[in-house]
Amino acid sequence: GTNHCFYPALPVSTELSQGCARGCDLCSEFNGCLRCSPKLFILLERNDIRQIGICLPSCPLGYFGLRNTDMNKCIKCKIENCESCFSRNFCTKCKEGLYLHKGRCYVTCPEGYAAANGTMECSSPAQCEMSEWGPWGPCSKKRKLCGFKKGNEDRTRRILQAPSGDVSLCPATTEVRRCTVQKSQCPEGEQ
Repeated sequence: GTNHCFYPALPVSTELSQGCARGCDLCSEFNGCLRCSPKLFILLERNDIRQIGICLPSCPLGYFGLRNTDMNKCIKCKIENCESCFSRNFCTKCKEGLYLHKGRCYVTCPEGYAAANGTMECSSPAQCEMSEWGPWGPCSKKRKLCGFKKGNEDRTRRILQAPSGDVSLCPATTEVRRCTVQKSQCPEGEQ
């Protein structure tokens, strides 16, 4: 007799709503989940040539959740060496050994920045503790307090604590601004 082998025809994509994984509202045999239940995020994983959708309460490392009216998606961080991100171009945690600065990952902190105590985050300008600004000084010009209309006044503050004692990393301790003298005539005998 002839040997008839029957292969069940494989449907390319049967869309089901029963028998889907938990949290999945619509799925196919070939592509896994197509639509997740509300509040869940869909993550499309590449598997050879096909993409398989899985539903998650939150996105895994290296992805961020994008909430949409139609579907919440997990989108891959686009920043090099980023472990978790807040948006496609803003990293919140870098891979081991790298420093985080303004949403990107670096081997060392950019100039003028230093890692905050024991973290891998570059903070600006290297954690200096500064005193409050003092009061503005008198308005003067070339050390004279009268006989002119416009001059400068300054105020100062102290560095209370510098990172590893390096005060060069701290912001300015003096601030100068233009000022106008109310009375420009010098009293008699004062030049």
